[in-house]
Amino acid sequence: MRGSAIKVNHAATTIRVDDLNFGYTSEPVLKGVTFELEKGGVGLLGPNGSGKTTLLRCLLGQVGVQTGQVTVLGHDMAVSARLARCGLGWMPETGGIIPGMSGVGLVAYLGELSGMPARDAMQRAHEVLHYVGLADERYRKCDGYSQGMKQRLKLAQSLVHDPQWLFLDEPTSGLDPRGRVSVLELIRDLAWNKGLGVILSTHLLADVEAVCREILVLRKGELLARQEVDAGSRQPRQVFEVEGFGDEDTFRRGLADLGAEIAEEQRLLLVTLDLNRVEGAAAGEGQWDPAAGVNAILGVAASSDYALRRLRRRPVSLADEFYDLVEA
Repeated sequence: MRGSAIKVNHAATTIRVDDLNFGYTSEPVLKGVTFELEKGGVGLLGPNGSGKTTLLRCLLGQVGVQTGQVTVLGHDMAVSARLARCGLGWMPETGGIIPGMSGVGLVAYLGELSGMPARDAMQRAHEVLHYVGLADERYRKCDGYSQGMKQRLKLAQSLVHDPQWLFLDEPTSGLDPRGRVSVLELIRDLAWNKGLGVILSTHLLADVEAVCREILVLRKGELLARQEVDAGSRQPRQVFEVEGFGDEDTFRRGLADLGAEIAEEQRLLLVTLDLNRVEGAAAGEGQWDPAAGVNAILGVAASSDYALRRLRRRPVSLADEFYDLVEA
């Protein structure tokens, strides 16, 4: 995903936030938020209204810093936000679609708005649409796309100018199980294999566990905790709490094909997986990919047309405890 469209400051790749306070009115939305991030997959967790989207807008320079300091890619966002945005990609939860434009036309247009020459923007638009799986649909009018296609299109828009960091706001919102798995696989590839920094803002812990290495937890505008997405990755047998609706018989058969043991606890299915039997789960001697079990169950759900309401691992990890805390 490296192009030659624009030049950015490659010497500074960090994001620093120091005692950030922000409010749209007299009521503060962010309160004394402080952290520093290096490139990688970062989950921004918290319930609705916790300040996640506002924090992303501050990082993008879409709103002015009131007190505190935000430094992105070596640029102080209070004085040089426009320069910093050359290295940032933004995927909003809503919007991002211009009716009447083709997919490739819209992505190329966004590239030009980012400062790319028209020819480079069009070439890059074809490349990123191929990457997100929309190559065959790129000439169709984008307002006729399905919800899953629109989310992929917005991801392509965020990539067209070859950013160093991606800010993704609820990227799986409104997606069916197959679409959710596909989008998460793309985000994971960008964060783990393509060397991009990714901040994934969501209220879904399973999405974060699938793609991120660490989490920031917000509650009522305060940074409640920062923690690696750990995991119970040292134990090959892991138990997952699953709740959903759809073709449960097919879903159970798919889990059985993974060698899973299934029990019931009230409305929940308790699914026990042996990661030794899950392809790609091994991450070194005595270590397992913490996202492997989640991804395996998501894959079965997608192929079974089984929509998940809940998916999390037992025993409860520190990340789970933090998530429970923000909802308390």
